[in-house]
Order: sequence, then C-alpha cells, then structure tokens
Amino acid sequence: MSLVREALLVAGKDLRIEARSRVTLAQIVPFGGIVVLLFAFALDPARGNLPRVAPGLFWVAVLLAALMALSRSFAVEARNSARDGLRLSGLDGSAVFLGKAMAVAAQLVALETVLGTLVVLLYDVHVSAWSVVLLSAVAATAGLAATGTLFGVLAAGSRRRETLLPLLLLPVVTPVMLGATRAFEAGLEGAPSEAWRWIGLLVLFAVLYLSAGVLAFDALWEEAE
Repeated sequence: MSLVREALLVAGKDLRIEARSRVTLAQIVPFGGIVVLLFAFALDPARGNLPRVAPGLFWVAVLLAALMALSRSFAVEARNSARDGLRLSGLDGSAVFLGKAMAVAAQLVALETVLGTLVVLLYDVHVSAWSVVLLSAVAATAGLAATGTLFGVLAAGSRRRETLLPLLLLPVVTPVMLGATRAFEAGLEGAPSEAWRWIGLLVLFAVLYLSAGVLAFDALWEEAE
C-alpha cells in the first residue's frame, strides 16, 4: 500500500470520527466565532479599528480554535487502546503523520471559511487581492496542521497534554502568525508585491515541518506510548 493511500485512510478515519461526534461543528467552529465576535465588540468600530486589525484578529481566532482541533486529533485514540490498534495496523508512521495533518488541515479550512466570512461581514473588510489571501491561507494552514500534529504526538503521552500542547506549540508557530497576518494585510490593501516574501516564509515553514514530521513522527510516536 502506498504512502499516499495509507495517509488518506488515516485522514478519512479521523474525519469520519469528527463527523459522527460533531465536535468541530458544535464546539470548535462556534468557539472561533465567539472569539471573532468578542473582538468586534471590544474594539470601537466607529474609529475604523476593525478593518486595520482584522488580519491579526482572524489568525488569533484560528489559532485558538486550532488548539482544540489538535487536542482532539490524539485524544480520540486515548480510549479503548485505539492508539495501540492503529500502531498494530501496520501503517507507516509517516503515513499516520500525513493523514492526521490532512484531517486537521481539512477542519481548519472549514473553520477559516466560516471565520473569514464573519470577519468580512462584521469588520467591514474589503479584499483587494484574493489570490494573495488564498495562497497565504493555504500555506499557513499547512504549517499549522503539520506543526500541530508533530507537537501533538509529543504531548499525547503526557497526562497534562491539554495544557502541554499550547505551551509547546504557541512559541513555534509565531512565524506562521506573523507571516499570515502580514500577507493578509498586503492582500487587503492591494499590495501583493509586499506579500510574496511572507508567503515564501509560510511555504518554507510548512515544508520544514512536513519534512520533520515525515522523518521523526514514527520515533516520537514510540516515545509517546
């Protein structure tokens, strides 16, 4: 069985679990929406602050909601020795990493679509360069999913995984938050030429952590047992 096919099997398994539990729909997406609404109320729209700070607030809301999705990615296998069953299935560790990252990325895409719509409606945002915004969102999502999956397996074996994962992940994803915010700002302001260096940073980050996950996930998974 090829690596891609194994990864798709793992991703499909995780997405089916989420579809049946409806945690993403009932908890993660509403949580992100509440964060966006709170920022809208906290800042004074009359002063024109919302459009200016919208990119940063959007990615902060995505990151906070993503932490919940990443915790779920490994928590669903903590019961009934499901993690042992996955290991005994004979799947390659790299395929498990890629599959879990793909499942998390799919959830983030759905989350970003909802939150992006809310930001456009509530923050009076006008997008000047859609290609820049979409490309930076894809690169940032890949980076978040890969990094979160890699650090998620490190926290999975700890009894304090719910609090350990944010402590491990938040400092590492700072380049993603910075690059995505600056690229979004350039896309909203109609200055795509200023966005490419930030998109390059996002792509480099995603490639780096995808490569690290493919190479190291199997060993980290062993240590997490």
